[in-house]
Amino acid sequence: MTGQSYPDCVPELSDGVVLLRAHRPGDVDRIVEQCSDPETTRWTTVPRPYSPGEAKAWLALIEESWLDDDGERFWVVTDADDPDGTYLGTIDLRPRGGGAAETGFGLHPEGRGRGLMAGALRLVSRWWFTERAGVRVHWSATRGNFASWRVAWACGFTHHGTVPQLVADADEPLSPARDQWRASLGADDVMEPRAPWDDPPFLTSDDAGGIIMRPWRDEDVSALEPRDQPAHHMPARGVLDADTFPEWLTTRRERMSQGLVMSWCVADADSDVALGEVLVFVTEGTLDDDTAELGYQVLPSARRRGVATAAATALARHALLPTSVGGMGFRRLVAQTAEDNAGSNRVLDTVGFTIWGRETAADVLPDGAAVDALHWELLAE
Repeated sequence: MTGQSYPDCVPELSDGVVLLRAHRPGDVDRIVEQCSDPETTRWTTVPRPYSPGEAKAWLALIEESWLDDDGERFWVVTDADDPDGTYLGTIDLRPRGGGAAETGFGLHPEGRGRGLMAGALRLVSRWWFTERAGVRVHWSATRGNFASWRVAWACGFTHHGTVPQLVADADEPLSPARDQWRASLGADDVMEPRAPWDDPPFLTSDDAGGIIMRPWRDEDVSALEPRDQPAHHMPARGVLDADTFPEWLTTRRERMSQGLVMSWCVADADSDVALGEVLVFVTEGTLDDDTAELGYQVLPSARRRGVATAAATALARHALLPTSVGGMGFRRLVAQTAEDNAGSNRVLDTVGFTIWGRETAADVLPDGAAVDALHWELLAE
């Protein structure tokens, strides 16, 4: 590094909010605190337990890497307004050849929830593209690490999908390896989100039904019941079921983070117990287009109470309202049902949807009978 010694060879980077600096011996205690934090150990492979000895050895490796022209690059994340430069986390770039680099990052608990890491990731990405003529920065994380993905998402990284069973579980080494997400940012990409990612807002219904609509919680699994509807009424992977709920919820949240779905838990207004789901989704594009599909399902014990109609009515109203008054701004909602799904067809008819098309013999039942599929639409006023 131009003959400079460490830490003088480490360029300070700042956007006025975040400052990236060289690591120093005084960071050891806070590194240990970060690497002993439950969120860090949940999503990383840091040694368990993590001692000051591990931190000092890591700082030595960081110094050695900076003194190597082709070595990996590490910075401390700190607050630009902090005169002491208090350690709040680390971000790195690891060259992989051909102008590509991988990034990794983690925050001390005191640094979380402030948007600091997104600023840090933009800074190191720009440094790679400008100072090293890099062409791409790659990101990866264990599937389900939404905090890490939100940082990459905010910086314009494109989600490339999931690699199955790639990451060993450091706490359960004999269990199956965990899936890994992959994403990347190109030198010419805009460092802004590529797709919407909003948390479902709290909604209420003016209609009969006594419901609220809120984000899903992990503990909603306790309210779920066995599936009892015909298989052709809804794909099995989308059905609420206690046995598959953890994967179902991860997938819903994953698709929401990519701007493909917005899903609400429909809950009893008095008890807050889950009664079903209502959602809007797209199969092409993202939810910032002008058309989305409406879907819903109600647990068996909650049927014949007007729950689906109340939820679908409330969501359709919210979805078709302009964004200027707090809605989702869709021009058109669509839906699809099986012709023999009388309950679902009745809901859509009551909400105001009209049938615009029919697929003949779209589904064949176990007894050999064929059922048509109906296509519905509802336009904004």
